Amino acid sequence: MKILVLNAGSSSLKYSVYENEELILLAKGVVEKIGDSNGKIGHKYLRNGTQNEWVVEENIGDHYQALQTVVSLLKSENHGVIKDIKEIAFVGHRVVHGGEFFSSSHLIDENLKQKVKELIPLAPLHNPPNLLGIEVSQEIFPDSIQVAVFDTAFHQTIPEYTFRYAVPDKYYKDFGIRLYGMHGTSHRYVTEETAKYLGKSKNDINLITIHLGNGCSISAIKEGKCIDTSLGFSPLPGLVMGTRSGDIDPSIIFHLIRQHRFSYQEVEIALNKESGLKGLTGLTDLRDIHKKRKEGDKSAVLALEIYCYRIKKYIGAYLAAIGALDAIVFTAGVGENDEYVRANTLKGLGHLGITVDSDKNERSGSGIREIHQPGSNIKLLVVPTDEEKQIALSTLKFHNQN
Repeated sequence: MKILVLNAGSSSLKYSVYENEELILLAKGVVEKIGDSNGKIGHKYLRNGTQNEWVVEENIGDHYQALQTVVSLLKSENHGVIKDIKEIAFVGHRVVHGGEFFSSSHLIDENLKQKVKELIPLAPLHNPPNLLGIEVSQEIFPDSIQVAVFDTAFHQTIPEYTFRYAVPDKYYKDFGIRLYGMHGTSHRYVTEETAKYLGKSKNDINLITIHLGNGCSISAIKEGKCIDTSLGFSPLPGLVMGTRSGDIDPSIIFHLIRQHRFSYQEVEIALNKESGLKGLTGLTDLRDIHKKRKEGDKSAVLALEIYCYRIKKYIGAYLAAIGALDAIVFTAGVGENDEYVRANTLKGLGHLGITVDSDKNERSGSGIREIHQPGSNIKLLVVPTDEEKQIALSTLKFHNQN
């Protein structure tokens, strides 16, 4: 039995193939720049116990052609891991926004597709390609069981007093304006992995999980359930991100439109694509910003101070919301690899029982790592995320039902 995991973006298609309930990773890759003349395919595959990689530049016209190309690779004599598409028993799809309709993964049917379509206004950049990926997959894998795994689902346990905004009641009831949260697949995965690592039931663990990549979010986990998260109605609020502002005073928007004659489109682009680290430094990659910091660049130093302080402020708020805490967990590209960000985020929190071991923090490695000092009241962990594996795990839940 094999499981194919698909993550369709507007111009990309990520995929992974797992085998059996042990979820042995057979292949993974990404088709980039779909619809562009200089598309690229990066394909990694397991052959005779050895990981191999194959990269090619190729013009990929649309998502249908992209998935057909992936199937050809998976079946190829030189780079493949299957002989027939019928070996793919399940296809698990990442879907960003499930609104209030879906609090868990779900078998895909016409009703689900209609709901995903209805939610496009809440995730205009993500739900359309996610839906397209589903429709293309259904055509290419007609005998496979198709499952949708929603990024918002993990956050559906957030209580109403947290997810509601203090705006007119009809905005929520008529327009669906509330906190939804994102990155739920990652937060769920590291929550369950941390529970296993600490030898606790996932229903009896209290965590603050911090997902730091180009997009960033932080979640409060109480008794294994999410009770708050920094991303809200959209992926814009909360922490400072690569190109997104994170939290700002909303009246800034009115000021820019009224006083400086910005159009609302210009403000939307500015806050989503020109702000965050890019707005502060002109750069989006923290590795480049660190290089500038080491050279004494003041904008890079300030950007990192803002970035780390915002995370620290949320940690304080979530400690108040959760109470007794088992661990603070860093994950995703920056969270797993940037010791400077971890150290400066947690600096000065010793009075709360949060003490970093500098040597452990600066030591690189794979797997789950502890970075707290002996005797620290709250464990500090680096837990690698694996959203594709979590999608496969969520998809596998339907194995015994079919």
